[in-house]
Amino acid sequence: MTDTIAYRILQEYQELNAEEHDVFDGPPTPIEFLRMIHISRPVLFENCPLDLRNQWTDEYLSSRVGDVQVAITPDGRADALLDHEGRTYFVEPSYETMSMRQLLRSLESEDSSEIVYLQSQNNNLGSGVAKAGEFEGIGSDLPIDVSWASEALGRQPDAVNIWIGNHKSVTSVHSDPYENIYSVVRGTKIFTLYPPTEGWCLKEKHYPHAQWHRDQDGRLKLEVSPGKTVRWSSVQDATEPLPPARSITVIVREGQMLYLPPGWWHYVQQLPDKHGKVIAVNYWYDMEMKGHHWVFLSLLRSLGSPEGDVNQSCIEEGQRI
Repeated sequence: MTDTIAYRILQEYQELNAEEHDVFDGPPTPIEFLRMIHISRPVLFENCPLDLRNQWTDEYLSSRVGDVQVAITPDGRADALLDHEGRTYFVEPSYETMSMRQLLRSLESEDSSEIVYLQSQNNNLGSGVAKAGEFEGIGSDLPIDVSWASEALGRQPDAVNIWIGNHKSVTSVHSDPYENIYSVVRGTKIFTLYPPTEGWCLKEKHYPHAQWHRDQDGRLKLEVSPGKTVRWSSVQDATEPLPPARSITVIVREGQMLYLPPGWWHYVQQLPDKHGKVIAVNYWYDMEMKGHHWVFLSLLRSLGSPEGDVNQSCIEEGQRI
């Protein structure tokens, strides 16, 4: 019964919505953005650069930022599934400290067996936090919020994050409960998106947890966390066809912003600039918990079994549409 309801919701959503994303020239007015929030579909804003006071070149960042915490993995897949010794684990990266200069140099190397990515997701650029933390040297370079988003939502961002990596890092498919304004400063991000109505096709399961750590010889070693599990999508490459789900690809280039509504599943790849880097900043705004939106998102996620066992007949029916 659940799978039948899930498929009907998916099919009706696909019939009413196009296979492509909307494109908007320049920043919207608060009223225009409020309408986008109401529709709750991704929008690419062209000619909409982040208003930085200084250009974030390698030399500028190296001179203004000292030590930072970075994620290190052997495969560029932090917070993702890994098949290891006959089992599949949800694996977190090793978190280590290095200088900004060292990070930027590491991103230029093609020979390294370890892949670094600055992805702390801890409001490291947020107002007040950046002034006292790792990024105090560049905290004043960028606005504390996205003005048209703050006015439309009636609140300030819950978190402002910086992301620095290269083409070797991939973000596994997941969803967040935030109104997300994602700005690319350098390079390109490629988002593969699925609406909340298709989350059950991503087959969430509970996976044992593990994390990369250094052994006594300084090599990365996987350590399993006894008794700990994480619910995660079993789809490791969300760019591959997943019928009856229908993905949307959004390419976000330097000087562009992406509006990603709450609950949208996203898988993210990167293309570096001519200096081998990808730098982005995103503003997370808490979604509105009043009304039906959060309840509906929770319902949609619950349509998939906690163990991710989707009825095969439902999938086969979707392959025929």
